[in-house]
Amino acid sequence: MRTILKFTLFVFSLFLAVLSQAQTPQFPIVNGFGGIYEIADAKERPDPSLEYKIIVDLTSAAEDNKEISRWVDNVARMMNLHGLAGVPKDKMKVKVIIHGGAIFTLLNDENYQKKFEVANPNLKVYEALKEAGADVYVCGQSLIARNLKTADLWPGVTIAHSALTTITTYVPQGYVLLKF
Repeated sequence: MRTILKFTLFVFSLFLAVLSQAQTPQFPIVNGFGGIYEIADAKERPDPSLEYKIIVDLTSAAEDNKEISRWVDNVARMMNLHGLAGVPKDKMKVKVIIHGGAIFTLLNDENYQKKFEVANPNLKVYEALKEAGADVYVCGQSLIARNLKTADLWPGVTIAHSALTTITTYVPQGYVLLKF
């Protein structure tokens, strides 16, 4: 009987130790999306005194069109990671240019429903990104290639001449290019 009690107490103490290590996701810049965790032992961290100018070249299609694209959510994660390290929201200059297979994440609910038989789960993330100060662009050339019109898309997106020219416009201005 004592052996069972000792074993039960041991298992319970292990459970408490694991539970104490668990963290709740944090959303310091983009509310509700791109949840990230504090890493207490991290020695390399973003510098809160710097201004971060980032352009994200988002081309990857969603793996499951019924769920939020991990690539769209990754933009929120990137912004939140900087925020958790102390970078203020006003020092995050983020531009996202969407083309290729990722373009369908921008469809309005009506068109997304027609194509994937579900409401577009990505629109909430795009709204949160815009609220956090990110600028979202779509490649006009990709729209033509996929027979899409501006009216088919989320109204918060800005039409760009092309992804290529958007990238070549912002990189010389000091924007770091990330490819998702």
